[in-house]
Amino acid sequence: MKKVGLFFGSFNPIHIGHLALANYMLEFENQDEVWFVVSPQNPFKETDELISAPIRVEMVRLATQKHEKYRVEDIELSLPKPSYTIDTLNALNRKYPQHQFSIIMGADNIMRFKQWKQADRIAGHYPVFVYPRIGYQVNEQELPHKCKLTQAPIIEIASSDIRQWIKDGRQTPYLVPEPVFSFIQNKQLYQ
Repeated sequence: MKKVGLFFGSFNPIHIGHLALANYMLEFENQDEVWFVVSPQNPFKETDELISAPIRVEMVRLATQKHEKYRVEDIELSLPKPSYTIDTLNALNRKYPQHQFSIIMGADNIMRFKQWKQADRIAGHYPVFVYPRIGYQVNEQELPHKCKLTQAPIIEIASSDIRQWIKDGRQTPYLVPEPVFSFIQNKQLYQ
């Protein structure tokens, strides 16, 4: 049974921090693959600056195309909006019953995990790997069942900062993978 870590996000745009965290999950948390699940709409986020899902999927595809253990997953694009993790997990389990899925999430998200749709069911059935974020203190003893606070490095790069810097005319070639940087420039995204 293949162990697949599901890294949910808007990826607006995907950046080197996302890829470094995925690499950590492969190397230190014994995941066989990491799938980047592009969310069309996060129920907890505003959608004002969200570019179209197909463009974000393409950027993730460009960022992951040379990594055989990374994969872009666009299943949420065909599910009802807003996207709820439990619905995605149910759909993925139907499509890939041979895989064992886990969830990769930041400390900022675990703080509001109890607000998620069917959070108890998720925590009871799926391992959750929580990576640290600056400004979010997580007490491992208070985490739900099957949740593990990882020792992943703190990488404070935010997609919102990258979007703002591009809008301000700044260059960001080392913060996003090169093919994504070229794609953003060619499509004149975030300007």
